[in-house]
Amino acid sequence: MKLVNAVKSFVRNDEGQDLLEYALLVALIALVAIAAVAAAGSSVSRIFQSIADALGTAA
Repeated sequence: MKLVNAVKSFVRNDEGQDLLEYALLVALIALVAIAAVAAAGSSVSRIFQSIADALGTAA
């Protein structure tokens, strides 16, 4: 019960609310960054594979 009351008072507090908003914003930015890296990673991998294939054929 003490934990629930502590969380409730933390959320009601203005500073706690600001901190929670910043934490949510950072989490959202992190998710977008992870998605961007995952999407770009496969494209970069395909580019390097095509370069390796071209070099293998040229040799």
